[in-house]
Amino acid sequence: MQTGGIMRQELKMEYLKKIYSRYHSSTKADKNKILDEFCEVCNYNRKYAIRKINGRHPRDPAIKRKPKEYKYLKQTITALELIWEAAGYPWSSRLKSMIPLWLPWAKKHYTIYPEVEQQLLKISSATIDRRLKDKKDNIRKRIYTTTKPGYLLKHQIPIRTGLWDVKIPGFMEIDLVAHCGTTTEGNFINSLNCVDIHTTWTETRAIMGRGQRPALAAMEEIRNSLPFELKGIDPDNDYVFINQHIKNFCDKNKIQFTRSRPYKKDDNAHIEQKNWTHVRKIFGYLRYDSEPALKAMNDLYCNELRWFQNFFQPSVKLIEKVRVGSRLKRVYDGPRTPFERLCECSSNNDPKIIELKQTFEKLDPFQLSKTIDKKIQAIHNMGTTKIKTKRTFEERIYADLKQDLAYARYTNL
Repeated sequence: MQTGGIMRQELKMEYLKKIYSRYHSSTKADKNKILDEFCEVCNYNRKYAIRKINGRHPRDPAIKRKPKEYKYLKQTITALELIWEAAGYPWSSRLKSMIPLWLPWAKKHYTIYPEVEQQLLKISSATIDRRLKDKKDNIRKRIYTTTKPGYLLKHQIPIRTGLWDVKIPGFMEIDLVAHCGTTTEGNFINSLNCVDIHTTWTETRAIMGRGQRPALAAMEEIRNSLPFELKGIDPDNDYVFINQHIKNFCDKNKIQFTRSRPYKKDDNAHIEQKNWTHVRKIFGYLRYDSEPALKAMNDLYCNELRWFQNFFQPSVKLIEKVRVGSRLKRVYDGPRTPFERLCECSSNNDPKIIELKQTFEKLDPFQLSKTIDKKIQAIHNMGTTKIKTKRTFEERIYADLKQDLAYARYTNL
């Protein structure tokens, strides 16, 4: 065996195989002698030699490792994938909390044996991540905004500098999500999204254009459909919300009206997160600018999607922030659905809660998921990437004015 010159890599690995077992079964004094010999023979630095000889055993390439034996049955992982797909691909902690809620309905649609049911209830979040790793798709995110600041009444509406009393429902953050495609030219549909800070209950309506009156009509409809009293709203500085119509609406109904700081999206972190999960993730970045698309989106928002998101989609909430040295630690509660949080803070004798419970008992999440997929596919077919015709600035102003006048006649404002 060569000692003075350069040894080939194959001979070094062969020598390591010979001394590996002897080294790990020797005393400390003998290990030092073997290590000295290893460094001299292979011409290794001592630290590098220690890492080599303390690493994994150099196996023979011809020896095949035994296949890994999984604890969970294939039927268990298949059932897990079916629930994961029907629920909209939630992350592991949310999916684990969904399993007890979805399992009774899954047994009606699929054959699930008792052993599979037990494994589904015992599976951990880490195992879910590992077993679904190959199935997950990477979603590309595109971020742009159509928010235009509103200067009228801006100084009359206070900035929310502190936290609301979020121990009760009714305080909501609101925002617009534009379905304009690759250009903001022309008239297009916007989704007016609202989320309750305490219960995470979400309501959404689609409006055509960015007119102040259509936004007011959507806010009135959302207020009437909420299962609790609307106590406060907190939008960004968009002129769609910072105007006299919305201010009069809040003053009339005794609703607290505040706004976030300009260019500070963290002030509206709750609604910014729901803009992605409840709107953008569903409809994508296509352009929707037709009346049929508007009616179809509102039909979905007011029915199946509303029940699916608020009854069967659990989410986590930030409880507190703890400063640990220079690091900020965030503490979250367990995943729960908005309906569960609403029932905890509301009276069981509330007529709206009783009605919601009756509706919940009749709904099948798997059937809801299939219906939502069909409606979304129909709406996607109405989308486009380009506008049909381009209008001049004067034509756009005239169209917005005509729309406001028509709305005023209709509502007798």
